Amino acid sequence: MSPRLWGLLAVVMTAFAANSILNRLALTATETGPASFAGLRLLSGALMLAALVAIRRNGGGVLLRPLPAAALLLYVLGFSFAYVGLDAGAGALILFGGVQITMFAGAVIAGEHPPLRRWLGAAVAFSGLAWLLWPEGASAPPLGASSLMLAAALGWGVYSLIGRGARDPLASTAGSFLLASPLALLLWWGLRDGMDLPGAGLAVISGAVTSGLGYALWYRVLPELEASAAGVAQLTVPVIAAFGGLLFLSEPVSLRFVTASVLVLGGVAWALLGERKGRG
Repeated sequence: MSPRLWGLLAVVMTAFAANSILNRLALTATETGPASFAGLRLLSGALMLAALVAIRRNGGGVLLRPLPAAALLLYVLGFSFAYVGLDAGAGALILFGGVQITMFAGAVIAGEHPPLRRWLGAAVAFSGLAWLLWPEGASAPPLGASSLMLAAALGWGVYSLIGRGARDPLASTAGSFLLASPLALLLWWGLRDGMDLPGAGLAVISGAVTSGLGYALWYRVLPELEASAAGVAQLTVPVIAAFGGLLFLSEPVSLRFVTASVLVLGGVAWALLGERKGRG
């Protein structure tokens, strides 16, 4: 891959990590419920992206496509509701493990032939992720919450696979948010699970910036990557999120964190070396 593509991937993965932190923070540290957060998140993203589509000088309008919108809605709702009953580490493992399966399966079905290096790199990276995130002596996670996170993984994997064919990333992402947000808002209205000002602020930042703009950039990057490579790259997200905790929350640096991070980042780098689809 070119240095430009590596840089874009780093920005996107950092946005994803920030988005995960914002979501968990809203659900655990404020009086905001999962339906409320998801609804305001999608609405904020839709408004931000629609405004950007409207003010740009070149290009058409918003692209309204039901399938990516449904996949996005499945991801956002599954993710928000799953974290009510899941430990953050277990949730991340289920999510990114499911994303790997979905995207590698999609790659094989589409006729892609991931090299052995990519399979091995993904295995090494996920092993490091499991070591980093799974707490010692933890019991099996709740079935209901785990199922919701698996549904979120399926939704995100499908959304990402569809994005590889996006010709207008901004318009495509805006259309998905615009179609998904009314259904999420309807669920919010039906459940009325609470919203306070700090939670609303986190939802708006998550929707407008780390989700809306981050996903539009993801759709910009995806056509330059093979599907399996795009899946492997996302294994860096929990490590970036954990590093953010070290940096901003003054959490201690452990040997486990350092070793596991080396495994994850090294495995991802090994898996992506030789990726030639990106030309930028």
